[in-house]
Amino acid sequence: MISLVIADDQPAVREGLRMRLSIEADMQIVGEAQNGVEALEVTTHLHPNIVLMDLEMPHMDGLAATRALQSLAPECCVILLTIHDDETTRKRAREVGAAGFVSKHADDSVLLDAIRALAGRLENKD
Repeated sequence: MISLVIADDQPAVREGLRMRLSIEADMQIVGEAQNGVEALEVTTHLHPNIVLMDLEMPHMDGLAATRALQSLAPECCVILLTIHDDETTRKRAREVGAAGFVSKHADDSVLLDAIRALAGRLENKD
């Protein structure tokens, strides 16, 4: 089972992701956060496999939270979600240690494929 935390400042986005991902037999939403600070707290407490992290959030954005998780929860991987799908943003995501990057404009199959591919890489590490 792939355990996930959803971190996004928009309640409708969190709810939509939760509803869509909860119907997948191999995925479980274990927590949610509305900003980067909460994402760090929830992730270090619940130890999910993957955090779906919005890039732009108040108090601490997704890039800063992703960077912090590298030391706080190195076993957890981050897929950054954003409306800004450009090479500069993708480069910044890689630089802070994001394991994946998915545009919010992409079809849901792109996100599902990214989650499963990353989970497969995590299983192979063990």
